[in-house]
Amino acid sequence: MEDFLDVIVVGGGPSGSFCALNIAERNVDVTIFEEHSEIGIPCHCAGHLSINGLKALGLHPLPKEVVENTFCCAKIYSPKGLEFSVEFSPSITCVVDRALFDKYIARLAEKAGANILLKSKVQRLITERGNIKGVEAEMNGKILKIFGKIVVDAEGTSYRILRDAGLSSPDRDCFVSCVNAEVENVKDVEPDTVEVYIGNAYAPGFYAWLIPLKGGIAKVGLGAKKGNPRKLLQKLIHKHPAASKKLRNAKIMRENFHPIPLSGPVKAYSNGFLAVGDAAAQVKPTTGGGVIFGLNCAKIAADVAVEAIKRGDYSSKFLNTYQRCFMKLLSFDVKVMKIARKLLDTLPDEKIDKIIDFCKKTHVDLDLSDLKEIDFQGRILLDIWRKPRMLSTLVYFLLSCFV
Repeated sequence: MEDFLDVIVVGGGPSGSFCALNIAERNVDVTIFEEHSEIGIPCHCAGHLSINGLKALGLHPLPKEVVENTFCCAKIYSPKGLEFSVEFSPSITCVVDRALFDKYIARLAEKAGANILLKSKVQRLITERGNIKGVEAEMNGKILKIFGKIVVDAEGTSYRILRDAGLSSPDRDCFVSCVNAEVENVKDVEPDTVEVYIGNAYAPGFYAWLIPLKGGIAKVGLGAKKGNPRKLLQKLIHKHPAASKKLRNAKIMRENFHPIPLSGPVKAYSNGFLAVGDAAAQVKPTTGGGVIFGLNCAKIAADVAVEAIKRGDYSSKFLNTYQRCFMKLLSFDVKVMKIARKLLDTLPDEKIDKIIDFCKKTHVDLDLSDLKEIDFQGRILLDIWRKPRMLSTLVYFLLSCFV
């Protein structure tokens, strides 16, 4: 391997691999350093993605083996088990096997010319007079110095590399702790319907989900700002008025735990350095979804990195272009979502029950059934607030928050 590279990407998840793919397609040298022995393992995400989001990125249709199911309906349950459902046409979301999804994007990057080094853990950045010049990585039991023009941090939520670059990670109080489980023996679920459970009794400060696969198998999980996620998941499975009917006999086959930052994006550039995906907190504050946001920002990072190499300018002043571009894309929606998340967090469970009941009685689903965009939620609000049912619901929601 050469001692000097154009672009070094730390982490072979979707954001890192997609960034490398878009760099390699411009005939720029790029190498991914992935600490694990296999791309996509371990998995930390349920893999529930918007189909339009994938289409906009040129990633749809995905290979059949990657997609586990598609959905044209969503059901939202209150703490008391009250149900509000919305049907979409055509299918609006899909669930992917995250390991296969990650591998698919990594293979695309390799085919475009990117180099992937497995079992290569980046320990620290190489810095000279405030400029990032490369990385020190552990490979085959040895610590090697690899120099590069730009380092792209796609390491996820450990924030080791981000802090090593002199940048601030999200505040600790902005995180939710999540558990994702795959379970069998699920009963009486509709195969084309995603279920969401809200309320502080089961997922304080966030929500829980049930994503059906096939053959009585489903992905079940939740996030919480306080409490033990594993205990809360058991409570959901055995005590929630709606979920327990479907999950009381379910057996957990595997589970994993991970944090999600809901702060909105942090500063993600420095001299010779960019951060993408979860490493830059490019995550929806409402739902915690980060894949589509991260992929969009990874593409922008690739564009800026390639232009920086053409110019020979790796300064913070030029790489600030990346921050300005992705904030132009995300800023409005993130602001709206942060407000929505803050308001949701103020609601006691009895008011959530009343809001769900109000939505059902006023047939709000009729104003939501033609939605196709679910990622950029600020724009969604602009599109739907003019509809009479949605306006009345918004007023009712705001009154519930403040009265």
